[in-house]
Amino acid sequence: MPRGASTGTTERAAAPAVATVTPNGQSEGEWNGEYYVSFGVVEHRNWEGAVKYGFIRGGGVTWYSNTLSVLEAGARVWVNVPGQGYVGVGVVSEGVVKADQFMVKDEAGQAVPILAVLPKETARLWNNDDEEKAEYVVRVKWLKTVQLSEAIKEKGFFGNQNTVAQPKAQKWQRTIKRLKKRFGVE
Repeated sequence: MPRGASTGTTERAAAPAVATVTPNGQSEGEWNGEYYVSFGVVEHRNWEGAVKYGFIRGGGVTWYSNTLSVLEAGARVWVNVPGQGYVGVGVVSEGVVKADQFMVKDEAGQAVPILAVLPKETARLWNNDDEEKAEYVVRVKWLKTVQLSEAIKEKGFFGNQNTVAQPKAQKWQRTIKRLKKRFGVE
């Protein structure tokens, strides 16, 4: 389980500070209050599901899930799929929970755990009793998304391997300025 997140029973140590990233050779500026999110797309983690059910996620090892715990309701996130480009911007509406506790509406409009609507293999992989290896989810209200085939990628855009980061690099400021225009959001 991400550090700092609570299951309602026991709590792990506080999360390390989210990565404040300034790559070598880049001037450091002020953090603009907007988070960078890296959304790795693999067979059991697809972007279409994240858009349909309103979430971002991380897991498999704590390195991928720990930083999700810094995202609180109201935080704006810009989502990048490594190697593809930026695919969405949204606002966090609920903090991190273990995937088996994340509720969504099924086709009949009933609230069910997300594991009930995912393909069986994905649900099996996400439903891990080992809190260190489990998948964790943050609810997001999408302001604008695009399909992977329409991902926005430009030379010089900011990218990072952390699941969540608070970039201070000037490159992040330029990336956000361009993304706001490309996504048509302020």
